[in-house]
Amino acid sequence: MLGILIALLSGALMSIQGVFNTEVTKNTSLWVSNCWVQITAFAVCLIGWFFTGRQSFGGLFVMDHKYMLFGGVIGAFITLTVIQSMSQLGPARAVMLIVVSQLLIAYLIELFGLFGVEKVEFDWRKVIGMGLAISGIIIFKWK
Repeated sequence: MLGILIALLSGALMSIQGVFNTEVTKNTSLWVSNCWVQITAFAVCLIGWFFTGRQSFGGLFVMDHKYMLFGGVIGAFITLTVIQSMSQLGPARAVMLIVVSQLLIAYLIELFGLFGVEKVEFDWRKVIGMGLAISGIIIFKWK
């Protein structure tokens, strides 16, 4: 149950952040806004790290799969693409497409066991669910 609540909070925060970042971009630029997001996120992470045990950063250098360290780079492009999609489509449409894309890619990662994730069997119910989600977007967007 806690996982569900955290996931719902995450989705809500992502939507709010996207709107905030889009507004900041209107007064600055895409890259200035993105820099601000990353710098403030870094500051919050440092504060959190300081108060929660201060584990060594050395673990970053002994990872088996070094490509996993590119999460921050991906995060910068996530911020960039969320800002652009929200400014062009509006928050509701952008978030619907973002969520369906997340769902599709997450299922493919599980289906093929990519990036060390445990592989799952193909399930038609999940494909049908994806189809329903896409249908929902079409209905929502329908004028």
